[in-house]
Amino acid sequence: MIQTFKVMALILARGGSKRLPKKNIKPLAGKPLISYSIEAVKASKYVDRVILSTDDPDAMAIARDQGVEVPFTRPAELAGDTVTDFPVFEHALAWLKEHEGYTPDIVVQLRPTSPLRATKHIDDAIELLAAHPEADSVRTVAEPEQSPYKMYKIANNGFLEPLLRIEGVAESFNLPQQKLPKAYKHVGYVDAMWYRTLMEKHQMTGTNILPLVLEKAESGINTQEDWDWYEYLIRSQA
Repeated sequence: MIQTFKVMALILARGGSKRLPKKNIKPLAGKPLISYSIEAVKASKYVDRVILSTDDPDAMAIARDQGVEVPFTRPAELAGDTVTDFPVFEHALAWLKEHEGYTPDIVVQLRPTSPLRATKHIDDAIELLAAHPEADSVRTVAEPEQSPYKMYKIANNGFLEPLLRIEGVAESFNLPQQKLPKAYKHVGYVDAMWYRTLMEKHQMTGTNILPLVLEKAESGINTQEDWDWYEYLIRSQA
């Protein structure tokens, strides 16, 4: 708890994964992928409850062994490839309210695919949101490897057009990166949001999104190449 706010963390770990089968429970550098998120959040100063939403009995067993609550099984219709995060969050929060009368103030999303997340990232995001009741959410971001001001799109006529333009600057895409506006990519280390953002605005982030800027952050694990890279990073830090 921080101030008087109840804080709940929700970990989403569905069983199906086409590119990396059983990804969330697959051993990464010696332990299940999901365990990295669990260990980080269990050390948080502020998180009161940690809950797993999954349809996978194996993920349930791993989570329970590590002290994570699994009060329900995620419905099959919310475990498909194209299901977005919001309806899964909505289901979890509605279930908790109906069956336990429980409603948190702050909800934290922890994606298993970001195993390099530290407990400090979680606590910093919660502190930032708690200090700003006017915000809807906090997202971890980092500077991209290449500025979007140097990127292009292909127009209907087949020619390249700048993805973004700086008004009054010809060929702004040719400027040195240092002279371009700062841009940030979302990295899925931590998302923190008010309960009201989810259940009243029916959005994951709302419109007033505070950045928690990370100096260095890796994109999540989605492919075998990502998996091999993370395995290398984790073993090299051991």
